[in-house]
Amino acid sequence: MDLRGLMTTAIVITSIFEPTEAVKRYARLPGYQVVVVGDRKTPLSWSCENVVFLPVDQQQAIGQELHRLMPFDHYCRKMLGYLYSMRNGAELIVDTDDDNIPKADFGFPALEGSFALVPKDKGYINIYAYFSDRKIWPRGLPLRYISSGTDFTAQLQHASSQIGIWQGLADEDPDVDAIYRLTDNTPCWFNPRPPVALGEGTLAPLNSQNTLVRRELFSLLYLPTHVTFRFTDILRGLVAQPIMWLYGYRVGFTQATVVQKRNPHDYFKDFISEIPMYQHCEEVPDIVSAAISSSRSVPDNLYEAYVALERRHIVDKREPEVLKAWLKAVGECRHSQRPSVAHE
Repeated sequence: MDLRGLMTTAIVITSIFEPTEAVKRYARLPGYQVVVVGDRKTPLSWSCENVVFLPVDQQQAIGQELHRLMPFDHYCRKMLGYLYSMRNGAELIVDTDDDNIPKADFGFPALEGSFALVPKDKGYINIYAYFSDRKIWPRGLPLRYISSGTDFTAQLQHASSQIGIWQGLADEDPDVDAIYRLTDNTPCWFNPRPPVALGEGTLAPLNSQNTLVRRELFSLLYLPTHVTFRFTDILRGLVAQPIMWLYGYRVGFTQATVVQKRNPHDYFKDFISEIPMYQHCEEVPDIVSAAISSSRSVPDNLYEAYVALERRHIVDKREPEVLKAWLKAVGECRHSQRPSVAHE
């Protein structure tokens, strides 16, 4: 089911380059609002038809306090694009990058329906094993599970699910960690498979490359501002999943609908940036689960989660202050109300 035409959907991208092929392709898609957030390295002449561009000198008006607290030259400035989209009526936000080129079938499944479901309480799984027979794993999977993860592919059962976040895959140069790229780096084209959802207590890493978030969970789009570039969206997803379980929402994964033509990277620098992710990704869901409660709203649980992470020195002591500014700005957009509990 194509969600275009049923809901107002924004595609949010951050870029320091002139309009890329991916940005131009997104701009030509009917039924989407494309927003590109600039940073200090973005060309001042940046312009692309059918795209809203937010240069640095216009960003303060979007979220004054958040703008003041966020560092420049950091992926977290993408949050100003989320806020802009919320204020302009977005009911769904698609998070992607300027090097992920949409395929002809770009889109996401319905938010509610019967999907293949990975049973509950499996802990971490390698979701790529559902879409490929190769030894490949997503960035953010704890390293101990690369070779010894649970085989869940024979345990799928169809069940009605309410999806809070859809994670689409990327072909050719998918979202993998620096260890994969330094040791193998073989391109990968995933097998087309039906969508799959994860039961409560079953986790897989989420990224920001081809990801759809529904309005009720917009506050969970918060990108930690004082962690490394290669950890920020992974940490976001690890915090979001236990909070989603409280309200009956599921994470869903769907086949590759973009092709990544990855911008130049230094793989060893990526590895250094990923070290905090390798150190902490396994403990984050447990810390978050212990800090949250179904009696609180989504924004309040998000705040309590980061306070707990700060106490464990996983995020910087400045993080809760930035998060407060984000939650205030989201609240002003009237998109931070507590969602109704989804039915199983």
